[in-house]
Amino acid sequence: MSRVTIPFTKMHGAGNDFVVLDGIRGPLPALERVAKRLADRHLGIGCDQILVVRPSSEADFRMEIWNADGSQVEMCANGIRAFFKYVRDHGLTDREAIAVETLSGIVRPRWAGEDRVTVDMGRPVLAPAKIPTRLAEGEGPVLDVPIDVAGTRVVASSVSMGNPHCVLYVDDVDAAPVASLGPKLEQHPAFPNRVNVEFVEVVSRRHLRQRTWERGTGETLACGSGACAVAVVSILRDVADPAVTISLPGGDLEIEWASREGHVFMTGPAAEVFTGLFAVEEG
Repeated sequence: MSRVTIPFTKMHGAGNDFVVLDGIRGPLPALERVAKRLADRHLGIGCDQILVVRPSSEADFRMEIWNADGSQVEMCANGIRAFFKYVRDHGLTDREAIAVETLSGIVRPRWAGEDRVTVDMGRPVLAPAKIPTRLAEGEGPVLDVPIDVAGTRVVASSVSMGNPHCVLYVDDVDAAPVASLGPKLEQHPAFPNRVNVEFVEVVSRRHLRQRTWERGTGETLACGSGACAVAVVSILRDVADPAVTISLPGGDLEIEWASREGHVFMTGPAAEVFTGLFAVEEG
């Protein structure tokens, strides 16, 4: 068994942190085998997710997303902001807007200046079969459905923003049972592909606070697609305006959803932390 050294860039979007690998300029080891090692905060680089830049026949680039547990997922909104900053800063594009192929479809980030990126997240998916969730049937939306979780009854809403989300409202997000209830909901039979779980406190119609238990990772400092899901559910429940600031432990995101037929737009920060080389075993 030989050891190969791969270059990496550590980045974050509102504290949701990533290891970015360039799969265009050079070969990479099999990510399903090394993702856990890269993500390990004690024995590896440390991150919530690994992002891989790949060529695409359908868009400007393709983004692969690997969770800290080695699973691959469809979409990460904080990740795509970091991805766009990476390809701009590292000379892969000089465009102000690009198209990125993901497992959930084509996503279009655009530069918003001062290390900020706006992402067209597309239309939210409200039909339960497409989220997917077994909480309801028909066209949706899935709002305020009672669900039993290990002997505890909660009221949940669900939406997909390219990946599935379960949204719960709490009086105090700082005291929310994220670590205890999050993993139970993630694995609940009501969500056949598992689910990201958002705990939300309504401060005002233009300001929400959020914590997230992220599928395959655990609690993260931010979840961009989760913030979009929270905005959509909150607007549908008429507790938020069409433009809302969502405060997460790692920072604020601005979310806009002008109409039920319209696209969701998210604006937030992206930052590079450091670069380096990491040795992995191959063969």
